[in-house]
Amino acid sequence: MKREKLTVPADAGPMRLDQFLATQAGIASRGTAQRLIKNGNVWIDGEPARKPSTRVFPGAVITYEAFEPEPVHLVARPFPLEILYEDEAIIVVNKPPHRVVHPAPGHTDDTLVNALLAHTPHLASMGGPRRPGIVHRLDKGTSGVLVVAKTDEAYLALTRQFKERLVKKTYHALVYGQMDEERGTIEHAIARSARDRKKMAVARVPGGGREAVTDWKVKRAYSGLSFLELSPRTGRTHQLRVHLSALGHPIVGDPVYGRRRWPTTGVLAPLAKEVKKLGRQALHASRITFFHPLSQEKMTIKAPFPGDLKDLLKKLDELFT
Repeated sequence: MKREKLTVPADAGPMRLDQFLATQAGIASRGTAQRLIKNGNVWIDGEPARKPSTRVFPGAVITYEAFEPEPVHLVARPFPLEILYEDEAIIVVNKPPHRVVHPAPGHTDDTLVNALLAHTPHLASMGGPRRPGIVHRLDKGTSGVLVVAKTDEAYLALTRQFKERLVKKTYHALVYGQMDEERGTIEHAIARSARDRKKMAVARVPGGGREAVTDWKVKRAYSGLSFLELSPRTGRTHQLRVHLSALGHPIVGDPVYGRRRWPTTGVLAPLAKEVKKLGRQALHASRITFFHPLSQEKMTIKAPFPGDLKDLLKKLDELFT
């Protein structure tokens, strides 16, 4: 491990310790910063830091120990890309299902970032060495619209919009069960699961977790299934999947938060093979609205459903008409 010492700059203003550390080389994310703090590897003015939420002020001396960063060599791989929009500042793509967004353990050269680098060498340097230009993400199994910054100026402008909740996203999902109402709102804070730290869960302790709000409405109703339009007001990890599971309507095919299996008997049984072929959560990011980082023009970009979800919905429509 290496030990680094730095001073909070005068123009930084008061901020959370984990937020400040996440900007430093060798840390690159708030999650890593939080682990260092909790493991006793961070000091403020010589005193051990206790909480990631501790406020640090200009002039404070922060000392931290972190592992030497492994060299990152991103490889350009020419996978097919469905480009929805592109100019000198941004590129918007329709991410296919089963594609990881950026390199991670087990996925070093088969990610969306690798394909983007094959398409253009001009991606923002910000976002981390493995995530150039990535301002938001989609889970591996989730398909749909994704905005990527090609310049640092665009990256900063887009991340600011996400932080200020100016970006509006719309998803569609096929879930188990029929909703009691035509529309509604789910308001449950989300935190790390106490049983499995790799999963998220609805916070059970009052005041625990982070605020998470999802609006939903029914687009189509089938026997034992509902096709929903989802509009998250916040952007928590796995928010839609956790919220719908907590509501008792898990997303069809969700391998982590789904508690139901497709029925092998009854009216839905003939589509069991289609769901197995889907092999993922039936969740698609279908629309995003934001302000162009250079022109400030309001833009709405839509992503067509991928073939697997489109085929499943078509067969459901045929089955129930």
